[in-house]
This record gives sequence, C-alpha cells and structure tokens, in this order.
Amino acid sequence: MSAEINNRKIIGLSSATAHEPNTSDTFRFWLAPGEIVNPFDIVEAEQIAPEGSSRTFGIVTTLDHSTDAPTHLSNFISNDFGQVTVEPGTVRQGTTVAHAAVLSNDKDIYMPVMNDRPVRFADEAGIHVALGIDQISERNKIPAGIIEMSNGTRSVVYIDNRYILGPEGAHINITGISGLATKTSYAIFLIQSILQKAENRDKIGVIILNVKHGDLLTLDQPPKRGLPPEQHELWDVLGLKPKPFENVRYLLPHGKQTPQTGSPNSFRLPERNWHIYAYSLEDTYNKLDLLLSNIPDPWDTLGALIGEITQGLMDPKTGHFRPQGKWSSATSWKSLFNGPPLFDPQSGQAQQVGDVRAVSVARFRRLLRRIIETRQSGLFVEQRRRNDCNLSKEIARIKGGETIVVDIAKLTDDEQTLVFGDILRTLYALYAEGGIEGAEEEGLPEKLIIFVDELNKYAPAREKESPIIEQVLDIAERGRSLGVILLGAEQFMSAVHERVVGNCSTTVIGRSGSAELSSPAYRFLDPPIKSNVARLQKGELVISHATFRQPVKIKFPMPAYLQEGT
Repeated sequence: MSAEINNRKIIGLSSATAHEPNTSDTFRFWLAPGEIVNPFDIVEAEQIAPEGSSRTFGIVTTLDHSTDAPTHLSNFISNDFGQVTVEPGTVRQGTTVAHAAVLSNDKDIYMPVMNDRPVRFADEAGIHVALGIDQISERNKIPAGIIEMSNGTRSVVYIDNRYILGPEGAHINITGISGLATKTSYAIFLIQSILQKAENRDKIGVIILNVKHGDLLTLDQPPKRGLPPEQHELWDVLGLKPKPFENVRYLLPHGKQTPQTGSPNSFRLPERNWHIYAYSLEDTYNKLDLLLSNIPDPWDTLGALIGEITQGLMDPKTGHFRPQGKWSSATSWKSLFNGPPLFDPQSGQAQQVGDVRAVSVARFRRLLRRIIETRQSGLFVEQRRRNDCNLSKEIARIKGGETIVVDIAKLTDDEQTLVFGDILRTLYALYAEGGIEGAEEEGLPEKLIIFVDELNKYAPAREKESPIIEQVLDIAERGRSLGVILLGAEQFMSAVHERVVGNCSTTVIGRSGSAELSSPAYRFLDPPIKSNVARLQKGELVISHATFRQPVKIKFPMPAYLQEGT
C-alpha cells in the first residue's frame, strides 16, 4: 500500500463468520467505536495480491448492530427488569457491522475479502476506480452530480458520453414521486452539462417539451436574485458554468383568444424569440392516427378510414395537401366534418367511405369533432394565420447548438399526444427516412436530445399497440443509431412501457414509495438499495449508469435559469 493510503484513517476491519462469509460480491466489516458510516458510502478494503496488496472497493448497503445478548429478553432483564433510568447490571458487548456490495478491485482480483483486513473510506481517486470512471477518457466524461460521503469526502460522478449520445448506448430515464422539484431540474442540469462538456457540442440540438406551468419558458433568462453561494460552489466543483441556455427558440400553442389578443395559450410569455403554432386540416390530415391514439381500434376500422382520408387529401405526385375528386371540398375542418364524402348535408347522415360502413364513419366524426371542436383548447384552426407556424416545419429547421422549447402545458391530453407524436415523427423522418421535403437539412444536428415529462402518458405500460407508442418505441430502439436521444421523466417507472425503459442506458431515481419499488421495473436494484431509495431527501438521486457496477447516490446543483418563485 502507498504511504498516502496508509495515512488515511482505518474505520474498521473486515469480518467473516461461519454463518456470514464474505464472497466475491459482498463483504462485511465492523466499525471502530465512534465511526459513522451511512448507506451509499464507498469504502475500500485491503486485499491480498500476488505482488503485494490491492484494494477491493465496496458500496455500503445496510448496517446492523448486534450484541452478545442471546435474546431481547436478556437485555430487558439486565436492565433491572425494564428499568429505563438505571445502569444495566450486565453491560453488553456490541458492535455495528456494515454490509458492502463489491464494486471493483484495482488489480482485478475478486477473491473474497479476508477476515481482519483494514477498511477505509475511499478518496476521490478511489471512488473513480470503484465506479470505473477512471476508464472513461476525458473527452467522454459528462459531470452527472456529486457524491458526498459521511466523512466529508466529495467526488464528481462522471457518466460516459458514449452511453448517453451513442454509439454504445443512449437514452435517460428519470423517475420519482412529484412534489420534490427534482426530476425536471435534474434533466435541465444534465442537458446543460452535456452542452458544456460534450465533444462537438455545437452539433447537438435540444427539444424540450414544457408540460407543467411556465417554468421552462424562461430557460434563456438568469435567476433574478442569482444562485446562493453553496449552489455556485457545487457548479464549480463539477467544473461547469452556472448559466442559462443560449440560442433558445420557443414554440407556443394557439389559443381561443389568440385571434383577438395575439397572445399564445401559455402560462408565461418568454421575453424573446417565440412563435405561435396551430393545426389546420392541412397540417393534420396525415397525422389523424396520432390524434386518435387514445381511442381503441381493435378491428382497425378507424385506421382504415384515416387511410382513406389521407389518400384523398394528398396529391399522390407531390405528397402535399391537395384535396381532389370526391374530397375536393374538404379543405378545412368544418368542410371535412359537414361535407362529402363523410357526410351528406341533404340527408343529414354519415356516408360509407370505401369499405368503411356509414355507422363507423359516424363514430369517427363524433370522436374527431369532440377533439377538434368541442374539447379543444384553441389549437385547431380553420386556416392558420400568416404569422402562425407549422410545428413540424419549425422542428425540421433545428440547427446544431439550438434549443427549442415546445409549450404543451395548457393543451388537452389528445392535443399533447398529437404534438409529441408530431415531433417524434418529424425527427424520425429527418434522421431515418432521408429528410422532409422543404426542410433545411444543412446544419441539422448530429445528435438531438428530446426531453419530455410524464412519459407514461405517451408510452404506457399496459398499452399494447398505438401510433404514438410505435413512434416512441422507434426512437427508443433505433434512436441510438440515428442520433436521436430520448430523455424521459415520470412519477412511476412501472407505468412506462418496458421496452422504452429497457433501452435506457442511464436510469435516475428520486424518492419513491415502497409499493412502486416492489414492481418488476426496479428489479435491477438490490433490496437494500430499494429501502434506501425510499428515504432519499430533496435534491438527492440514485443513478444507475451502464458503466457503473452499482447504483450510487448523488446530489446536483440548481439549474441557473429563471424559475417560478426565484
């Protein structure tokens, strides 16, 4: 052992018994009196090696305290039969034993830790060896948070860029109960970290969906009162600059009052660079399947009718919106609902279209009118105003180094599904299908990160098949090779489609209930880790990354942009 290691304090000795042996995966050690160790602390035990000594690193999972008393009744009797204010007649001998899961050995020796070997807290370099961070090249290191151990040791946790943006792996999932203001904050911090540290960061684009209130509509504005000093310190330790996003464009939804006021249907209005998007029939005719994703269609009746409508309203030569033949009068939502060929104004009855019977056409009209007219938030218009934009075309204009925030906070569930599906379909066409006609593909980002909260709404675990799920699965399963990265968040990971979660190389978990943690989605966590996750505090997360041997607990700084209440 080096002199530096020998100078560090020994906090206990490894311990193996006949009934609880140390193994290649776990070891135990008793603590010296007065020492404090907590779950998620990383320790190192001296290990025998042919050429001398090596170090086996472990992460503390649980701690037990035992005494020489055979039963609890013995302790009761030794205290004068239950007298709590007197000295016990028999002083019990006891110790605290820590259980550690093996992370690594610095010389790749995975023999069980022998009895009575010195155990110390790992230092920052040791933590990096334990987690395999020392094997990540500097150009691939992305700061993901800070480990703070019981003895005050701090260490930056780096994740491997190759397992975030590809080619080795991709996608990040963040889960945990609401009310802690943690999931979205961490997602924004991590995106900022990627944009500051990743190679070719000027060729990375970001799309963020604002799903709650107006917090993400001020990403390019600094906090009015600045960050507290302790938050600045965390940013400094991570080697990052606390600053708002740069080069941000905001896309805000059209509302019912927009024609009169000119204002979007949003909780907050950005200071600059915002545009209003709306959906006319021309913008939506080839996306009706997304709009009706939440409607069961076991016999594909709706799907068949949507196909007829799409073909009827599209010019087969150019692929553009051009109603012709019996569809020539269907140029707007009202004319589609109330005119031929779906509806006969003279008889007041729905008409058969192709092989789809009239009764099914009538059901389609009821469903679509409820979404487009009765329950809509103002997103759907007969004709887009000159200043209103087509969302798909705006997304297709994204450039490297640019962030686009799409506000969907005030939209209905069906409208949110349409917008998210439209974005995914546009990106898939840009990156997998050779582009979109008319799109400015010069300057298209090499990598594109899309962040969405409430992911379970678009890829629910129980749904077997729907157009929106197909889009999400395409990105989850092919995004790594395409360069499209999904950063999703939700309260309950068990509510998200298992193929989406399974394709994420990084999983971040905030405080969760025991019932949620007992679901199969968390089977990668050992039982002691699950117990500790249920006790996480605000600002604390457990991160499982493809290159880590075990999940670790981290903390992270507040994002440096203007948030509600700051």
